[in-house]
Amino acid sequence: MTCFRPLSGPLNRPIRLAVLISGGGTTLLNLMSKIREGVLAAEVGVVVASRANCGGVQRARELGLRCAVIERKSFASVGDFSHALFTTCREAKVDLVVCGGFLALVTIPEDFRGRVINIHPSLIPAFCGKGFHGQRVHEAVLERGVRVTGCTVHFVDDEYDHGPIIVQRTVPVLDDDTPETLAARVFEMECATLPEAIRRFATGGLEINGSRVRDVAGTIAHGKRE
Repeated sequence: MTCFRPLSGPLNRPIRLAVLISGGGTTLLNLMSKIREGVLAAEVGVVVASRANCGGVQRARELGLRCAVIERKSFASVGDFSHALFTTCREAKVDLVVCGGFLALVTIPEDFRGRVINIHPSLIPAFCGKGFHGQRVHEAVLERGVRVTGCTVHFVDDEYDHGPIIVQRTVPVLDDDTPETLAARVFEMECATLPEAIRRFATGGLEINGSRVRDVAGTIAHGKRE
C-alpha cells in the first residue's frame, strides 16, 4: 500500500460523520453524548443500519438523526450492498464513516479509502475476525485466560477487523470477571478511545503506510498485523 494521508490538513470545523450500526446503537449514543458535552467537535450527518429491526434505528430517530436502513439481505452481493451504503454516505457529504457495532462486510471504494474506521472490543489481532463480535469476544478472552484485553480502533479494509490500527487501549482481565463485567469495562474504554481516534483523524495528521499508522505529532500506532 502506498503511503498516504486520508486528509491533507486539519478540517478546522466539526467533522461530519456517518455512523454504521447493526445493533442497539450504544456506540452512536456515546458519540452523541461526547458531541453534546463538547468533548468531540463533530456532527452526525447520517446513520446507516444494516438491519431494519435493530434497536439503534429507533434510538437514532429519537435523537433527531437521519437514519437510512440498508439491509445486507436485500442485495445479491457485497459489492452491490457496499455501493448502496457508500452512495448514501456521499449524499450526506460525510468526512469519515464510523462502524459502531456494524456486522456486515463491505468493500471500500477508492474515494473512501482511509476514511472508514471501526472499533473492535479486543486487542487486534487477538479475538477478531468473522464471528468475533459482541459477547462472543469477551467469552473467548475469558476462555483463553489472557490477563489483558482492551479495544482497537482501526481503518477498515475489505476484510473483517483487519485494517491499519489507529489506537489501542488496554484493560485488565480480573479473576472474577464474567463476560458481562468484562464487556462493561471494555466498553467504558471504547467510549474514550473512539472519540480520540476521530479527533486524531480530524487533525489531518494521520498517515497510513502499509499496515502502520503514524501521526505528524510523532505518535506511532502499532498497526502491523502478524
